[in-house]
This record gives sequence, C-alpha cells and structure tokens, in this order.
Amino acid sequence: MEDSSGFLVGWNEGRRLSPDELAAVGFLARYTGGSRDRYEVALRILFRWCYRYQIPVLEMKRSLLEMFGRYLETERGNAPQTVQNMLSIVRCFYRFAEIDGYVEKSPAEHVRMPRAYRDESRSLGLDKDELLALFQRAQASSPAEAAMVALMGMLGLRVSEACGVNIEDFAGSVRGHRVLRLVGKGKKPATIPLPGQVLATLEAAAADRTEGALLLRPRSGLPMNRKAVDWALTRLRRQAGIDKAITPQSLRHTFVTVCLDAGIPLRDVQVAARHSDPRLTAGYDRGRKNLDDHAVHTLMEFLSDENTEEQPG
Repeated sequence: MEDSSGFLVGWNEGRRLSPDELAAVGFLARYTGGSRDRYEVALRILFRWCYRYQIPVLEMKRSLLEMFGRYLETERGNAPQTVQNMLSIVRCFYRFAEIDGYVEKSPAEHVRMPRAYRDESRSLGLDKDELLALFQRAQASSPAEAAMVALMGMLGLRVSEACGVNIEDFAGSVRGHRVLRLVGKGKKPATIPLPGQVLATLEAAAADRTEGALLLRPRSGLPMNRKAVDWALTRLRRQAGIDKAITPQSLRHTFVTVCLDAGIPLRDVQVAARHSDPRLTAGYDRGRKNLDDHAVHTLMEFLSDENTEEQPG
C-alpha cells in the first residue's frame, strides 16, 4: 500500500490520484486559511496511521477509528481536547465521503469522543489594570507593538486579522466615525469603529506610510506574523511585570471579559467580538462569575460572622 499522505500538499501532474486522495482533496477544497491547515494536519496523521497498518482509508471501520483515537491519546500523547478536535475533523471527512459517494456509510458516526473539560475561569485573559499596563509598556517599546495590543486587546481582533490589517483599511469613515474594515473568520466582512486613542495609536504605527501592512517588526521592518506577535507579547508581559502567560488568543479573551466588566450587555459584546454562537460569549461571562460569585466568598463571610458573635464582649 502506497503512502498517500503527501498528496495533501499537492500532487505531481500526470499522477492519477487514488479514491482515498480524491476524497481528501475534495474535502479540503471546502476550506481556506487556518481551518484548512488544521484539517490538513489531521488528515495527514490519519493517512499515515492507515499506511502504517495497511488500512485503506475508505475501507475504515468504526472499531479501527477507535484504535486511531487511542493512538492519538497514548502514542502521540495528545490532550483530550486535541483528540476531540482531530476526531471531529475525521468524522467530518467521512461524512462528506458518504455524501460524495466514496463510502456507503460513514464509519465515524458512532466513534467515542473523549470528554474534554474546560475551566472557563482560565480563559479570562487580563483584567483592566493588566491590559493598561501591557498597553503602556507596548507604547514605550514601539508604535507597532502598541498598535498590536490595541487591535487585539481593545478591538478584539484575532491575531490573523491583526497581522492582516493594512493602512488603507482604516482610512475611511462611516456616519462620522473613522472605521477599520476587515474580512474576518469565515470570510465575513466587518466594520469596526475606532475610538480616538486607538485611532491615534494606529496612525502612529503607520507614521508617514499610506499603504501596506500596518504591523511591522521593529528591527527588520518585515510584516508581523503570529509567531512575531507571540514573542512580542511574552517580552512585553515580562517587562510590564504581569505574571500571567499571555498569548494572542488570551488577548482577545481579555477584550471580551473587560467589555463585560465594563457593564456592556452580553449581546453587544457578542456582536463586538463577532461570535457566531452566543454560548461562546456566555462562557466568558460565566468564567467571570465563577470567581466573583464563588460560594467560598459567602462561606467565609458566614464563618467570620459566626466567629465575631462568639467572641466575648
């Protein structure tokens, strides 16, 4: 059996693709950007595992997929959430293989998915004071890094969206507001109003340039990418004396939770964060309340009151 995992990058002209490869190529053609990259990685792992055990991908059985899931857990050492994500992609692949007529029935429909528990309180990001400290440290470092923090922490952009912002994207106005126009996740267009301080920060990063990428690396002048943002946030966090780990995603989490802390209604925060599912925004709200309204606070107040009453006068 030939290892066909290489087709996921492309194929040589003149080589006829196998049904397994055609099914995967057709499936991946549905997606672009980061989603396609993640799906491609999952299919690479599946195809290579099938090649290892000489199992034709389109002759897969549910029991074999259960073995694949255990392989992800034990040999690869993937966390439950990662295994769940990969098996979800595999399930989606076989669902479309059934739709496209490559298999009679999807073997992944009843595969056991690992339970992945998420501590909502760990996705809160920074609080108001920490966000301001990070922004001030970024301002002292470089205009580009200040704009980076403003885009993700004050406008709620995803890291790919922030890195993709061009100077031309915030040159226009709508109803008297200077706005940032972008195409976000799922190719959804968005228009975001720019508060005065954020606009000034973006203009400082643009300096005398009128076009091109807004976020440039301070030393090389090359456009920032995800890795450059990650490195910059780690350095700025340390310089600001923040003892929390900060990632580009946690800075977007910060935007949501600080909005909620400011008293902005949940529905308005969902719109600002461009969450398609309100349950995602509600998860941040629960995460805040899990800490602020935890039962241990009331318990300790009750115990303190009881202790005070028992003290002799």
